[in-house]
Amino acid sequence: QVQLVESGGGLVQSGGSLRLSCAASGITLDNHPIGWFRQAPGKEREGGSCISSRSGSTFYGDSVKGRFIISRDNAKNTVYLQMNSLKPEDAAVYYCAAAQLVIPNICSLMAYEYVYWGQGTQVTVPS
Repeated sequence: QVQLVESGGGLVQSGGSLRLSCAASGITLDNHPIGWFRQAPGKEREGGSCISSRSGSTFYGDSVKGRFIISRDNAKNTVYLQMNSLKPEDAAVYYCAAAQLVIPNICSLMAYEYVYWGQGTQVTVPS
């Protein structure tokens, strides 16, 4: 049974940093594209960043580019999202997800490409 468990969310002031973790069981994250998505109340789920299988190529949405960094620790079977220079508009529930379709050096920021999802972790950035 595949499980993805996010952690690391919380309350942070504008300009601050947080690191989210996505720990997996029942799946080897290195074999799958992994994405971080977020959803704020009343808004659609947004793909923020992803990391491809094996090579670890990374891609970012415009809203987080230059501020967020996605990385993977194969030994811990965990993917991280380092979030810097946080803004109130970054406040959302953050989800990690794993895709099944593997294309070398490529990953998608589209939620429909992803099959396995975690339960989410809340990030709050007061305005």
